[in-house]
Amino acid sequence: MKAGDVMTRHVVSVRPETSILDMAQLMLKDRISGLPVIDADGTLVGVVTEGDCLRRTETKTEKSRPRWLEFLMGRDRLASEYIHSHGRKVSEVMTPDPVTATEDTPLDEVVHLMETRRVKRILVLRGPQVVGIIARADLLHALASTVREIAPSEADDISIRNQVFADLDRQSWAPSKLINVTVRSGTVDLWGVVLAPNQREAAIVAAENVPGVKAVRSHLVWVEPMSGMVMEDPSDEVAGKRTTTDEAA
Repeated sequence: MKAGDVMTRHVVSVRPETSILDMAQLMLKDRISGLPVIDADGTLVGVVTEGDCLRRTETKTEKSRPRWLEFLMGRDRLASEYIHSHGRKVSEVMTPDPVTATEDTPLDEVVHLMETRRVKRILVLRGPQVVGIIARADLLHALASTVREIAPSEADDISIRNQVFADLDRQSWAPSKLINVTVRSGTVDLWGVVLAPNQREAAIVAAENVPGVKAVRSHLVWVEPMSGMVMEDPSDEVAGKRTTTDEAA
């Protein structure tokens, strides 16, 4: 998937000269947390978000520090913070040079940008013009639509077992040689040994993602490599206790 496949095409924006009050009212009206800032020529010049309004003199939330710390910080940074907390126009509080993508940018690259640049939205450009925006909610929409497209499979037990083995073999985290798989009527049972607790959960997830799987039961034992301590799967232990109780009854 590409950025153009999931982006929101209707983009609400503001001008650099828009007042902070008008910007805040627009965010509240349209229930959005960030706005691209576009000049009179239609060129993107920045982005303004809810975070830019956290430290404001109107709400008495501007930063206050001891004088000795302000001396160490320097006047330039203090002046910058003053502009941000007292500025009256969007251009005075916005973040210039926002993170952008094009309609052809692969979706995994968009997510990588969000993670590395620590942003919640990516603006999509066609040349200098903003044609869309991708927020985290858009990624959730893409996930939901993809999940709906996955049709249930009627794969037989042997095919499911082979697929689980194949998927585990492809994972660098999986001790695939230590895991055995049995399948009956679409229910997968995992047996064997893992060397870290998360490997057990990851193996369950890998099996759940195989088409045709109806349920997964883990009987995997975690062996701590340094101490040799053995920890059974909690769910398997509970199931064993229930079986013993039923037999006694």
